[in-house]
This record gives sequence, structure tokens and C-alpha cells, in this order.
Amino acid sequence: MKITPPSFLKSYGFSIILIIAIIIGSFLGIFYKKDAVIFKPFGDVFLNLLFTVIVPLVFFSISSAVAGMTNIRRLGKIMSAMIFVFVATGLIASIVMILGVIYYPPAVGVHVTLGNGIDFERLKLSDQIVKAFTVSDFADLLSKKNMLALIVFAILTGLATSATGERGKLFANFLTAGSDVMMKLISFIMYYAPIGLCAYFAYLVGVFGPELLGAYARAMFLYYPTAILYFFIAFTLYAFIAARSEGVRRFWRNIIPASLVALATGSSMATIPANLEAADKTGVPRDISEVIIPIGATIHMEGSCLAAVLKIAFLFGIFNMPFSGAETILTAVGIALLTGVVVSGIPGGGTIGELLIISFYGLPMEVFPIITMIGTLVDAPATMLNAVGDNVSSMMVARILGGKDWIKEV
Repeated sequence: MKITPPSFLKSYGFSIILIIAIIIGSFLGIFYKKDAVIFKPFGDVFLNLLFTVIVPLVFFSISSAVAGMTNIRRLGKIMSAMIFVFVATGLIASIVMILGVIYYPPAVGVHVTLGNGIDFERLKLSDQIVKAFTVSDFADLLSKKNMLALIVFAILTGLATSATGERGKLFANFLTAGSDVMMKLISFIMYYAPIGLCAYFAYLVGVFGPELLGAYARAMFLYYPTAILYFFIAFTLYAFIAARSEGVRRFWRNIIPASLVALATGSSMATIPANLEAADKTGVPRDISEVIIPIGATIHMEGSCLAAVLKIAFLFGIFNMPFSGAETILTAVGIALLTGVVVSGIPGGGTIGELLIISFYGLPMEVFPIITMIGTLVDAPATMLNAVGDNVSSMMVARILGGKDWIKEV
């Protein structure tokens, strides 16, 4: 008899393996203490494999995705309203977590020195933007240190490919094939991830002390309650904005099944059918829900915006950098929006977003496993926020396009 594993294990099985590997590595670090440095080379192998593939992965995945966009223009008003709602809700989510990390810093009393240290340049905001979005030489794009410039170049390449029309199809096929190949290569590398992360966390905990684990617990103590409060308060507010008390009543009557699907599967894509059914029962016009929810499953991630700010503040904390000042906070919000509303739609977007955080702030690449762990720990509640946010966003788009009485007309 064929045994079918539970859907929970299908969705979170590999994440569970990674967490177990990290726990084992942490215990090895506690046991070996400073001698745990012997494990570091095994972790470095994993990081080096990942870093060497990330530049071609980013280029091919983004450029191929943009090149395949052929029906964006005809979506008209729905797309315009959707983008406005996605950015607005992503901004609110980012600000909520900004307030959270200011009043409850996620990494207190931990100091980590990795690589060559941090060269955190205090540039003027205008210079920082120019340096982040552009480079002066094509060769500089082929570096993980210039991720945002690479993303801009990949988007422009995809747009140029799409605009070329029939003559660009051959190149578009090349970009798509390149994206598929890079994703397969990533999957091969990830087979080594449990060993690599186990070894690297043994080194981190052994050398920098078990207080790093306390910092993770503190970060989760901040994220989980914030996510729960955002789920109930923010989504209720959005539903009220969309259709007053009737919108709130219909939203909460129908959204729970989709919420549980998102929580159990860890996939916004897998939640699309349940989300569409919930939107239909709520009364959202199908021409809106059938555009907003599928697109939102790839480019609208409020839970990811919360997580991005948490990761940034966590890194600032462990390197004893003050997470304060208008430029620092505005930059964090901008990166959170970029990772939660743009980069999230790219295959491997979580990894790209984490590398974007590292490269933008000039942090050593060795911190990558540190914030990857945060992403793994917050995955389930973040996915639930991402998916449910798509549903309530469709209600707000219906409000923008249909007026304040749209829900009475269905």
C-alpha cells in the first residue's frame, strides 16, 4: 500500500529538516564552543555555492518574468488600483514592524564580527540611491554586491525583449530556459543545505555564544504577536474601508478556510482557489478577484514586508548599529516594499530579498544564514498574511472602482 505523507509535511518538510539541522548545529556549537570553528569550512562550501549562482539566477528569473508580460496594458484601471492598494498595504505593514523593532529591538546584547567587518558608509540619501540602483560598468553588475542595480538591469532587459515583439521571442525563450536551469541548479545546491547550515550554525553558536539563539527567540516573540495583531486589526480595518460593517462581516465569515489553507500549505499560490471562493462569497466582482488574487499571490506580500524590516533590524542589532534616523528608517521601508511587493514575485524571491538587504547596507555576506533562519521561522504566519492580504485587497479595489455601495450591488 502506497503511503501518502500529510500535506503539512509536503509543504513544510524541508523547512523542518533545515530547522532540525540548525538545532543540531547549535548544540554542536554549545558543546565544542570555540573549537566549533572546525565546522566552518563545511558551511562556507554551501554559502559559496549559493553565492556563485545568485547573480545568473536573479538576471534570468527577473528578465524572463518581465519579458513574458504581454497583457498588462489591457488590465487598465484594475491594475492601477491594484498597484496602489498593494503599495499602500505593504507600506502600512512595514511601518507597523518599524514601530515594533524600535520599541522592542530583536537583537539586544549580541555582538557578531564576521568577514572583514562592516563598511557602513554614511552617504547622502541621493548618493546612496544612485549607488544602489546603478553601476558605472557592465562588469560591476556581475557581482552580488550590486543586487539592486542587477535587478534594474534585468527588468529593463525584460521590457526590451517584450517590446521587440516577434523578433524578441527567441531571446525570451533563452531567458525562460536560463531561469529554469538556474532554479534547477538551486534545487541541487539545496540538497546540501541541511549539512551546510548545520555546520555554519555550529560555528556561529560556538564562536559567538548561545546568546544568538536568545536573539532569535526575541525576534520570534516580536514577529508572531505582531503578525496576529496585524491579521485581526489591519485586515478588519481594510475590510471596513472597503465596505463598512457589511464588508467586515462578510470578510470574516468567509476568509477562515483560505487562512487555514495558507497556514497549512505555506504557499500563497496553493491558496488561490480557496481565496477566489472566499472573494466570490464576499461579493467581490469576478473580473476583479480573478486578476487581483492570482497576481497578488506573486507580487503582494504583507507578511514578507513585516519580515524584511525584522531582518534589517536584527542585523543592525547584532552588529551594534543604531536602527534610528530618518534615512535609516526610510531605507528600511523602501527595501521592505521592494522585497514584499516586487522581489517576492520572482522565483527564489526570499533569497534575493535577503541578499538585497545585505548588499544595500554593505554587510558581510556571511550573515546570509543568520537572516535565512528568520525567514524560515516566520514562513507560516507570513504566508497567511500574504494570502489573506490578497483577498482583502480585492475588496478595496472593488471599492475604488465600484464606489462605496459596490457590495450592495452583488
